Amino acid sequence: MAIETLYEKDGSLAPLQGKTIAVLGYGSQGHAHAQNLRDSGLTVIVANRPDSANGKLASKHGFTPTPVAEAVSKADLVSVCLPDEVQPGVYEQDIAPNLRDGQTLLFTHGFNVHFKTIDPPQNVDVVMVAPKGPGHTVRWEYERGGGVPALLAVHQDATGSAREKALAYAIGVGGGKGGILVTNFKDECETDLFGEQVVLCGGLSESIKKGFEVLTEAGYPEELAYFEVCHELELIINLIKRGGLDYMRYSISNTAEFGDYYTGPKIVDDASKQRMKDALTHIQDGSFAKAFRDDYANGFAWFKKQRAENAGHGVEGVGKELRRMMPWLNPVELQDGKAVEVDADGAAKA
Repeated sequence: MAIETLYEKDGSLAPLQGKTIAVLGYGSQGHAHAQNLRDSGLTVIVANRPDSANGKLASKHGFTPTPVAEAVSKADLVSVCLPDEVQPGVYEQDIAPNLRDGQTLLFTHGFNVHFKTIDPPQNVDVVMVAPKGPGHTVRWEYERGGGVPALLAVHQDATGSAREKALAYAIGVGGGKGGILVTNFKDECETDLFGEQVVLCGGLSESIKKGFEVLTEAGYPEELAYFEVCHELELIINLIKRGGLDYMRYSISNTAEFGDYYTGPKIVDDASKQRMKDALTHIQDGSFAKAFRDDYANGFAWFKKQRAENAGHGVEGVGKELRRMMPWLNPVELQDGKAVEVDADGAAKA
């Protein structure tokens, strides 16, 4: 069954004109949403700690960061752009006590509502607008006159106008130009988690690491291994983005295409597919959400351990050195927990 897709012509900004939108958080998504909505002519306030890096960035961009409780009390629509793990605590402490009849509570990911770690009251609209791209892309596409496709969902329609307001928000952040796909919190949340874990992040990261290990353990130079299992991914991904798997295979050599069919199914086989199904079940039954919440409650001990171990992997070390040789990539490195552009010596650019 085809999914319903909406564009600018199917709605307008009118349901939010004259209203106040509070964007909670000025991180990856928050900074893009706040600026795009403001540039679309809507009234936006930002909630963020003013002394934090994101708070200072919000001030630089012309906003006056305010406390969450104050922003919620002033807003007609509250856009929750905070990390999933901190949302329940902020909701209980600062959002819920300041909600009133008829407000709209908007999420950019269905995680906490779907897994019931946030349970909104019955007297507010609960909707989702989830651009299918990182915040910097959402902002960049808007600035160039385009827009990143977005997902829209209505979880609770207390006022009878929840969909219209969500559509206005989606148009305001630029989604109306790229296409707004209508879904629900469950489907967005579970497919998003599955994609991240099985293919886009987890599956890809492990394929890169294991491929690098196989080549280097067989005696091949680290530099060649890096180029073959990591650097050239951009070429393949861009081809797939433009024209799908068919176009990618059309664009590569016959040798590469033959190898795709000959070896690919031996690597990602039916046993791999079964493990993917198991991962989906783990998401659907709430096991992953529970593991995530439990580790967060434990200071993210396991999560931080994995981050540290992965940062020390061989593919990361040689990758840094090779990327410094390619200034046209605008290479970035994590320094003191921040991503900074670096020069050929690894020093932060001014």
